[in-house]
Amino acid sequence: MAKEIKNTISDTDYKVFEYVTTNPTEWVEGSILNRLMDAKRIILQLIQQHCNENEIALAVGEEAQILQAFELNVVKTAEERNAEQNPE
Repeated sequence: MAKEIKNTISDTDYKVFEYVTTNPTEWVEGSILNRLMDAKRIILQLIQQHCNENEIALAVGEEAQILQAFELNVVKTAEERNAEQNPE
C-alpha cells in the first residue's frame, strides 16, 4: 500500500521556488527521499540494537524490520511521541 502526499502552493510561491532550484518537483521529491533514508537508518539501528539486547529474532528485510520496530514499540510515530510529551 502506498500513500500519496500532495501540497499546493501559489503561482508566486512556485516562481520563488524556481529562483532556488531548476526543478521544484525533483527538489521536493529528493528532500523527502533523503529524510526518509535518514529515518530508516535510525529505525533500523534501533530495532537491531533492541533485538540483540533482548535476544529477539530480527525480522528479515528492511521493511519487515521497520514494521517490527513499530510493533515492539521500539519506535513510535511523531504524533504518538508528541502526545506523550504533551498530554491533554
